Amino acid sequence: MSLAPGSPEPDSLLRRISELEAEVARLRQGGTADATAGVRSVPVEHDVAPIQEGDITLRRLVQRVAMILQAETIVIMFHDRDSGELIAIPPAYGMDEERLGLFRVRATQGISGEVFRTGEPAVFHDATSDARTSKDMVSLLHVHNGITVPLIIEKRDDENRVIERNAIGVLHAFNKRANEDFNDEDVRLLERMARNVGSIIANLQLYREVVEEREELLQTLESITSGLILLNPEGKLSQVNATARALFGLGQDTIGKPYRQVFTNEEIQDFFQAALEGDDVGAIEVDTAVGNAERILSVQGTTVRNEEGRTLGFVTILNDITEQKNIDKMKSSFVAMASHELRTPLTAIKGFSTTLLDGIDSQMFSVDEQKEFLGIVVHECDRLRRLIDDLLNTARIEAGQSLKPNYSNFNIGELVDKVIVVQNQASPKHRVHKALVGELPTQIVGDEDKVDQILTNLLNNAIKYSPEGGDVTVHAEVVGDDIVIGIEDQGIGIPTDHLDKVFDRFHRVNNEDNRKIYGTGLGLYLVKHLVEDVHLGKVWAESVVGKGSTFKFRIPVHLDVEKAKALND
Repeated sequence: MSLAPGSPEPDSLLRRISELEAEVARLRQGGTADATAGVRSVPVEHDVAPIQEGDITLRRLVQRVAMILQAETIVIMFHDRDSGELIAIPPAYGMDEERLGLFRVRATQGISGEVFRTGEPAVFHDATSDARTSKDMVSLLHVHNGITVPLIIEKRDDENRVIERNAIGVLHAFNKRANEDFNDEDVRLLERMARNVGSIIANLQLYREVVEEREELLQTLESITSGLILLNPEGKLSQVNATARALFGLGQDTIGKPYRQVFTNEEIQDFFQAALEGDDVGAIEVDTAVGNAERILSVQGTTVRNEEGRTLGFVTILNDITEQKNIDKMKSSFVAMASHELRTPLTAIKGFSTTLLDGIDSQMFSVDEQKEFLGIVVHECDRLRRLIDDLLNTARIEAGQSLKPNYSNFNIGELVDKVIVVQNQASPKHRVHKALVGELPTQIVGDEDKVDQILTNLLNNAIKYSPEGGDVTVHAEVVGDDIVIGIEDQGIGIPTDHLDKVFDRFHRVNNEDNRKIYGTGLGLYLVKHLVEDVHLGKVWAESVVGKGSTFKFRIPVHLDVEKAKALND
C-alpha cells in the first residue's frame, strides 16, 4: 500500500484511534489527568460539547474563588513548555481578554515564576514596592496586593497515596475588596481551590490533545491512497476512507451501518463474514463494478487487537489492480505478437535465401528474379531491424534512459516527401499523398531522424489498420509557432474509450476487425515519447469507428534546444 516512508501501519493507527476514543470517553466522565502538557492553541472540531462544558465549569469555579476571597481579579497562568513562559489564559475574572493577553512572564522571573518553581504560595501587600512583582507587569494591570499559589497536579497510586506532583502553572487572586489585605486563611482557601482549578485545566488540555491526535490519525487514514475499511466486532463500519468510498461509490453516511447494508458484492460480504467469525481470510481478488466500469480489487484484511489482546475490529486494505492486470494481459499478448512479428520476417528471409541457394548451380532464376528475391530479403531484414529497434528503444525509455537526440536545422517539407515516397513503394494497395495548408517553413529546429521515425511509425500504423487499402493523407500546416501534422486513413477506426490509451505501451484494440492485424503495441508509445519528450510537443488521435482515424502531432518550429536537452539528460 502507499504510505509515506516511516508512516505507521493502518492496524496500529486504528489501534491508537480506539485507545484515543477510550481516553476521550474517560475524560468526558471527569477522570483525573495524570500527565501535564504545555499550552497550545488547538482548534478542536470534534467533541466540542465536553470542552465547552469544561470551560463553563472552570468559569464558574473562577467566579466562586473571587466571591469567597473577595478578590477583584482572578487570573490563571499556564506554563508553556515551548516558550518557557507562564501565560495568562481564559477564563479570568475582573480582567478583559485584551489586558489578559499582556500578562505573561518567563518561568524564571517574577513572583509568578518563583511560585511555579518552588511550589510554595506567596502573598504580597504592595505590588508597587515589592521587588518580586516587578517582572509580572502588575502595575500595568492596576494590581495593588495579591496571592499567588501553584497549580499542582497530583498522581496517586491505587491506595490514593501521592506518588508524583507536577506544577502546571499558577493561580493569582488580586486586589482584595474594601482595601483589605489577604491573610493566611485566604492563602489556604486559594490553595484548596487551586487543586480543583488545576485538575479541570489539565483534563481539558489533555482532552484537547487526545481529540487532536485522534483527528490527526483519522486524517492520516483518510489520505492513504489505498482503500481502508474498519469493522467493529459487531460488523458495523467504524472507518471508511476516501479511497474506499470512491472505489465503491459510497457517500459520507456509511459510518455506523452494518457492512451488508453498504457492500452488495457477495465476495466482499463473505470476506467480512469470515473475518468476523475469526477465520484466516488472507487476501483475495474481487471483480466489481464501479459506476459503468469493471474493476479488479486486491482485498487484504487482518484483525486489530489492543495490547491486552481484546479484539477492536477488523481492518481491510483494498487496492485497485485493474491497470496492473491489464498490463499483465498486454504483456502476454505482446510476447505472442512479438514472437509472430519476429518469426514472419525470419521465415521470409530463410525461404528466399534457401530458394536462391538451391538455384545457384542450375541457374534456374534470372538476374531480375534474383534481384527480386534479394530485395524481399533486404526488406524483411529492415522490418526485423525496426522491430528490434522498437524493443531496444522501449527498454531504454522504461529504464529512464532517453533516446539521445541530435538537434539541427532541416527542411520538414522535404522530409515529408521522402517518407511518402518510401511508403508508396512499400504498399501498392494504398495511395499516400499530402495536403498542405499554406507554405511549410523551409527550416525547422529538431532531430530529423526522430521526426522521420515519427512520420514512418504513424504512416505504417495508418496502412496497417487500413487492410482494404485506400487513401492515406498527410496534412500539414503552421499554427502559431508550431507545425501541426496529421496522418489520416480510411481504415477500421478506434473506439472512443481507447483513444486515450492507444499511446500506452503494449496497448492494442482487440476486436473482430483487427484480430488478424499483428503488431507489438510499441510504435505509438515511441511516437509519444519522440514528440512530447524529445520535441516538447503534443500528440493525439481522432477517430470514427468504420470510417478511419487521424493521428496528429504538433512540434515547435523553433525548438528550445537547451530546454529539450535538459529534459532528456
